[in-house]
Amino acid sequence: MPTSSVSGCSAEANLRAALLLLRQLQACGLRRLVLCPGSRSAPLAVAAGLLSREGLDLFTAVDERSAAFLAVGLGRADGLPAAVVTTSGTAVANLLPAAVEADTGSIPLLLLTADRPQRLKRRGANQTVDQEAFLASSCRGLIEADPQGLAQMDPEAVQLLARSAWQLCLGSPAGPVHLNLPLEEPLHVDAAALFAAAAEAAAQPAVGSSGHPGRSVAALAVSQADPLASLAALRLDPDQPGVVVVGPWRGNGADLPAFAAALIRWQRRSGWPVLADGLSCLRGLADLELIHGYDLLLAEGHGLAPAPQLLRLGPMPASRRLQQWIGACTGPQLLITEADPRNLDAGIPVAGRLNCGLATWVDAQLADGLPGAAADTCRAFASRWFAHDMALQRQLDLALEPAGLTPVREPALARALSRSLPPGLPLMVASSSPVRDWESFAAADAPHRLVYGFRGASGIDGTLSLAAGLACASGQLLLLTGDLALLHDANGWLWREQLRSRGARLCVLVVDNGGGGIFEQLPIRLADGSDAMDFERLFAMPQGIDHVALAAGYGVPARRLAGLDALAAGLQWGLEQPLALLELRSDRSADARVVAHA
Repeated sequence: MPTSSVSGCSAEANLRAALLLLRQLQACGLRRLVLCPGSRSAPLAVAAGLLSREGLDLFTAVDERSAAFLAVGLGRADGLPAAVVTTSGTAVANLLPAAVEADTGSIPLLLLTADRPQRLKRRGANQTVDQEAFLASSCRGLIEADPQGLAQMDPEAVQLLARSAWQLCLGSPAGPVHLNLPLEEPLHVDAAALFAAAAEAAAQPAVGSSGHPGRSVAALAVSQADPLASLAALRLDPDQPGVVVVGPWRGNGADLPAFAAALIRWQRRSGWPVLADGLSCLRGLADLELIHGYDLLLAEGHGLAPAPQLLRLGPMPASRRLQQWIGACTGPQLLITEADPRNLDAGIPVAGRLNCGLATWVDAQLADGLPGAAADTCRAFASRWFAHDMALQRQLDLALEPAGLTPVREPALARALSRSLPPGLPLMVASSSPVRDWESFAAADAPHRLVYGFRGASGIDGTLSLAAGLACASGQLLLLTGDLALLHDANGWLWREQLRSRGARLCVLVVDNGGGGIFEQLPIRLADGSDAMDFERLFAMPQGIDHVALAAGYGVPARRLAGLDALAAGLQWGLEQPLALLELRSDRSADARVVAHA
């Protein structure tokens, strides 16, 4: 193979450096890599192909945006970073939406981008841009290889590059890391060089990581940074009334039981009611008494006075009414996150913030080890919440049952679906209307399951690809989505074959209400019904797409359900497919009226 007349670099050297980098990431714990096409990234692509024979789970994607969202879904499911490899130029810009969600949602993500060497920057060279700046605002850090080329670095420096990226990605909080890798030409090896480089790399195993998969040294250091003195000072009184508010869960399923156990321990001691967001992954757990319909209860008043004390866990729930109620609470408020030192108070100040995790705080508050019993005043305060919530659940069953057949009403769908899905089946609810309907209308007696949503930035970007990533990592998933969110990521249907080859199954349930149903629930339409403002054109934006036909064009089987009476049979069929679509149609104006009068 010829060498570069500029740097003396060879294609074999590029491949050896790429293999060393990826093998070191594997030693750190990398299990999955999503590869996008490109020439500049060829050494990374060939290296990934070779390592896929040694256990690296390799996905391929033609769409960088979709690829990054798949990796975000993978990382959300198991808490380990998936890597995305792209070529240079605008390919890197397509990673930004997923990086934004990974940043705000505390999801580990490794973004490996090939780049032109420094000698070509700002000289009008083809496909050469300042891509190292594209993702800076959303990444935990930018780590760059030698500007003259990755192959110019010593092997120890390449290994350090990989270990640094891995640890930063799993820091506190976890999030995306951009690893920008200039590569000098030539890039493409012949067969002899390919096999020689592969043999050489196999004979030189990577140095082990200083952390272990799932938790880095950086994460440990920050999570232990809250001194016990601070824990003792930031107390709430379990013998006086209070309320616990739990936001969306941002960890992985493996970490949830310890969190739930600590919350159960606190509730048994204090008797406080727990208001748990629909994405908290707590609903349906045994031994935990929850208030499910708080958004609707607060809308109706019911004399639910501000809480004397508030224990806030994680990010703020989606309910605006709940946020207003929290803002009206004048007593002490304590906000605890699971190793996330960022301020998540959503503009409502708290007396103290801790990132030590709930279990550590509960251990410090109940250090005497005695379980104790809830005070009478606490039980009386909580009983009012529980009584109102039980009455509300009965009202919802009566109000939504008749509307649940034909035509479909989205609140009735959320309630029926929560009871119809097999226990334990993971669910993803898309942003906008689906997540809000699940929040208020999912049944209180529904079985427990992991419920995923991507409300870090609350976008509809990448909905289908996020679900595909979750399904690949979890084995099976149901996605509940609206029509515009599904259309926004139509290329996500291209994951069909890669789901099938891994034995994973994803069933997509789309509610087609002819546009953006969430805007019907906002005070946008003019009250006099005039057409002075074209609501349909400016906000709802109906597209008139036949989603069944669109899915079929990607080779995905689909069924259109006439009403909720066909839901059970549709789910039985759809959940047996590698990738399938179920469609229900509703009237968004009628849905908004149901929500308003619930």
